[in-house]
Formats: sequence, structure tokens, C-alpha cells
Amino acid sequence: MVLQLDMNGTTLVFAPRRLLIAGYTGRDQAAVARHIAELREHGIPAPERTPALYALAPDRLTTAERIDVVGRETSGEAEFVLLAVGGELYIAVGSDHTDRALERHHVARSKQVCPKPISRAVWRWAEVRDGWDRCQLRSTVDGTPYQEGSVAELLPPDAILALVRERVGDALEGSAIFCGTLPLLGGAFRCGAQFTAVLAHPDGRELRCAYTVASVDDLDV
Repeated sequence: MVLQLDMNGTTLVFAPRRLLIAGYTGRDQAAVARHIAELREHGIPAPERTPALYALAPDRLTTAERIDVVGRETSGEAEFVLLAVGGELYIAVGSDHTDRALERHHVARSKQVCPKPISRAVWRWAEVRDGWDRCQLRSTVDGTPYQEGSVAELLPPDAILALVRERVGDALEGSAIFCGTLPLLGGAFRCGAQFTAVLAHPDGRELRCAYTVASVDDLDV
């Protein structure tokens, strides 16, 4: 599988060989512990350690504007995504779309069963590094605000890379790494038909990942 990405008008060819999902990556780990306790009340099992790291099949990664899922209880999460291509690091915005019903039984499988959309457009990390903590991450479900906040609430890319190197080694080429998400506005999952994630830089540029969700359970067969 090869993805055609856009870096300032130049095509960037990315052949993912590894897909990793980092979770519970808040810089305030005390707040992360409180969040885990809240999830436990909803029946979602706690990770063995934090930050957590989940390995998925790389063919889950997509730039498609529509994804197909099984079941009606799935939802997205806005995340910035690190891509290691040609010895350089790039930033995309994406969605860790997850099966919420399955998540109550097995977190890793709940992530594996859903595609992982990312933006076609990417930024070179070296070009946005200096202003990184002023970037904003937000999402909507069916046009209604769902998440909004600063990436400064999450571990920075260098810390995520250090985590990945510690757990899986230094061979990062071809890796796509989802880097954690922000709290939900209102605190409740929303399973809609249209999800949009935006990563906004303080200089006005934006990365956008927008997709529709179709459930095979809705097919008339």
C-alpha cells in the first residue's frame, strides 16, 4: 500500500510499514490517571502502563474521505500524526476511529477493526517545530464541536519518538504514529456520520482530515 501525500504542493510518497497508536499521552499524567479512572467507570479497561502504545496493521491507514465500519457504535478522535519518510519527519492530522462497543472488552482490537484516516496534506516537522505548542487541535461530529484545545496538553513529538524508540527500536522509517487526543467537549462519545479533525498552526495554516462513516450493518441485504 502506498499513500500519495501533499507537502506544500509536492507529492510525498509514503509506504507505511508500521502503524502505532500512542494513548494516554497527556503532559499532566495526574490528569491522565483521573481520566483512566473515569473510563473504568464506563467499562473501558485500564492500560497496563502509560503512555500506552498499540501496534496495528499498517493497511488500516487511509486518506479516503469515507470509511466503512462494522456496527453503529464507532467514533473518531482528533490526533496529530507523525510520519517517518525518507529520513525526515512529517506531521499530519488524523482520527483514531474506534469501535466503542468493542473497546469495553479489548482496547487494542477496538482500534484495529476501524480504518485510521489521516490528512493528505502534511507539514515538515522541522518547519513547524518552533511554534508547535501554539498549535490548536479540534474536531467536529456532524458539524458540532467535539474537541478543542492546544497540542501543549499532549506530549510533544520528540517525547513520542523517544517512547517509540524505547519500546520498538530505532528503525522508524515507514512508521505512522498517532500521538494521543484531547478530552471530549461534554465528556461523552458521539457516533456520527461525519467527522472532521483540524490541526491549526499559529501562522494560519491548517491540516484537515474529513471523512464520512458508513456502517455495513445499515446495508439492506
